[in-house]
Amino acid sequence: MLPDDEVNAVVPGRAANPSNVRRVEKVLTEAKFDALFPVRSVAYSYVNLLRGIAKFPAYCGDYKDGRDADAICRKLLATSFAHFVQETGANWSSLTPAQARTYPDHNNAVLATLPPDTPIEMWRQGLWFLRESGYEEGSAVGAYQQCTPGSHATNWIFYPCAKNSKGQYIDYFGRGAKQLSWNYNFGPFSDALYGDVNLLLDNPGKVADTWLNFASAVWFAVAPQTPKPPMTWVIDGTWKPNSIDLANNMKPGSGATVYIINGGIECGGGGDERPQVQNRIAAYKKMAEQLSVTIPPDEPLGCANMRGFVQGSAAAVQAYLDKDWSWVNGKPATACKLVDYQMPFSLVTPGDYKRCVDYFYRGQVMYNGQIVVDNTK
Repeated sequence: MLPDDEVNAVVPGRAANPSNVRRVEKVLTEAKFDALFPVRSVAYSYVNLLRGIAKFPAYCGDYKDGRDADAICRKLLATSFAHFVQETGANWSSLTPAQARTYPDHNNAVLATLPPDTPIEMWRQGLWFLRESGYEEGSAVGAYQQCTPGSHATNWIFYPCAKNSKGQYIDYFGRGAKQLSWNYNFGPFSDALYGDVNLLLDNPGKVADTWLNFASAVWFAVAPQTPKPPMTWVIDGTWKPNSIDLANNMKPGSGATVYIINGGIECGGGGDERPQVQNRIAAYKKMAEQLSVTIPPDEPLGCANMRGFVQGSAAAVQAYLDKDWSWVNGKPATACKLVDYQMPFSLVTPGDYKRCVDYFYRGQVMYNGQIVVDNTK
């Protein structure tokens, strides 16, 4: 990842911008971005998009093996933008500039030049919502409550929730282009960027109001989530399905990225594609057209017939740590082992092996010098 001081120096047209940012500027001008998202919230600025991408050089990055980086970048942007439309779109069946102008935070230069009664198609209504509808910073309305006493979830152990001025645990509702939500997503995102799970758990509004509103979506696109591959691997050809994947009908294409994002809700079951997936497909086709992306006729766009990524899939790599349940010399092991399913402890995070052992065998876990789990008393 690029250090924040270098990210903050990124502005459109700057010669010293990172190579992946210069590539995005080449395939997606600010004028084109404005045209694709004419009613977006003003916090979703072009410069924030570039900075969010700059943080992660693997997004629209370079290739040394002959792959066409520009073509991959166009397809990656078209795919990402289609998901932005579903996750953050106004989703009005009829929306005009005159209506959009009544929302001051959704005005921009392109919108101002459009005739007041010009229809704005649904696929161009993306990035409308900066925060999940019905929530505001500091809310504690009962949803997204993972730290409330009596909750069945244990995510608070590793990703402790902040409290509002009334002493209530706050809601980690959707924020930003990906609508990042839940404490168990804010915590790892914060840890990945800053080595501190609490920074964004204590200040989740940053994921809406700064370039993190795009960086959160880019992080999700590049981060491995074994047994699921990163979205970037699905698009650039790095992920090649094995026999287990193919038996589950998992093939490269836009449909697989839907499964990565929301497969448990929107995919599987056979039959017709769910309405959310139909919206993603429609937006993807339009975005691809606008960004000069040719969609292969055999690319799976939906996921109704996909059965998911499982242990043994091509992207199921041993990157997490769990308790070693085996026995050694007639005694239970006292170590952690590598696994290919997600756990709070990861090889990516320095010190996590010790935390894993502490959690399962010693009853204490420390983060940033503080005990966050103490079962020794």
